[in-house]
Amino acid sequence: MLTFEQKLDRYAELAVKVGANVQPGQVFVINAMIDAAEFVHLLTRKGYEAGAKQVIVKYSDETVNRLRLEKADEAVLEEPPVWHAREVQELAENNAVFLTVLSSGPDAMKGIDPKRIAAHQRAFGQAMSTYRRYLQADKMSWTGVACPSPAWATKVFPGLPAEDSVARLWDAIFAAVRADQEDPVQAWEQHIARLDSKASVLNGKKYRALHFISPGTDLTVELPEGHIWAQAGSVNEKGTPFVANIPTEEVYTAPLRTGVNGTVTSTKPLSYGGNIIDRFTLTFQNGRIVQYHAEEGQESLERLIHMDEGSHYLGEVALVPYHSPISESGILYYTTLYDENASCHLAIGSSYASNLEGGKTMSPEELAARGMNSSMTHVDFMMGSPETSIYGITANGDREPVFLNGDWAF
Repeated sequence: MLTFEQKLDRYAELAVKVGANVQPGQVFVINAMIDAAEFVHLLTRKGYEAGAKQVIVKYSDETVNRLRLEKADEAVLEEPPVWHAREVQELAENNAVFLTVLSSGPDAMKGIDPKRIAAHQRAFGQAMSTYRRYLQADKMSWTGVACPSPAWATKVFPGLPAEDSVARLWDAIFAAVRADQEDPVQAWEQHIARLDSKASVLNGKKYRALHFISPGTDLTVELPEGHIWAQAGSVNEKGTPFVANIPTEEVYTAPLRTGVNGTVTSTKPLSYGGNIIDRFTLTFQNGRIVQYHAEEGQESLERLIHMDEGSHYLGEVALVPYHSPISESGILYYTTLYDENASCHLAIGSSYASNLEGGKTMSPEELAARGMNSSMTHVDFMMGSPETSIYGITANGDREPVFLNGDWAF
């Protein structure tokens, strides 16, 4: 049986060599909370061992972030961090590779005025528009992984001492990312190949639309001409492969901006801006959200939808079978990186240029003309269940099962 240290080493190896896929001579940028420092030390060592010429670590502190949202003048929250945007944009333009370590408590900003949170998010989103465009067109390599913190772990496993809940969350993460296997890299190669085979079938079908049916959901999502089904394994502008999320269980594409109609109901809580939004329903007409209601987090949901014009529309539709490792674990993680890989999901906000034929080299105006959505935000929410059925609608109007009772029909 592998020790904790062996599994942690394999996890870091996956993050650096499969997720980020750091190449000799690259700058390797790691963004993390300070409570993940020990894991970041290991990632830094792995980065240099992979040949990085420099590893740049950017730490953040959840308590400091909360105090800023509580105490700073509102004018400060509304000021775009142009200095930060210029830095990451320059790094991206010089082929840096980016890794984000997620560890925040799901409701870290609970009790803070959602208007202040929204002001900060809007300013940050405005400043980061160019970097976000680079990311969604795969100009550079980027990935996200998770590291347990006491605040997050006790949310996932309440009623346990913090040390025990952190240990349980580490075990769950190791299993989800296959770090508990003897050869995780080979396991990931096989996994990505399986996901790619599903994407290939869907790309061959060229469906005009998808129809989602489950309790509380009756939604038709049209797809733009030339859409591409993808999985998290991608290739950057230099031709280097990387995996954008570890873990990942999805295949995804972009919806037609004005082609979403019907109602969808969430199936898992959404942690957004340090607050929980749960048990919510959205109604769409010609792509636009026209009604919305959440039993918990209504004001946060409203601020998300009204972030900008594009946040009234969808930017992603993703298919995840119910019988997948993260779903079958039975764990509610309260973080999108994991929960989105246990459930079919949609994303409010911007589309990925990589989901359209030729999209990586198109201008924002060209992407918009092809039906792709643009926004300063991109927020996934979960809407799949064991009762979800999805039908592909062909160009001539025929219906074919894609999912039946929560799982692939092919």
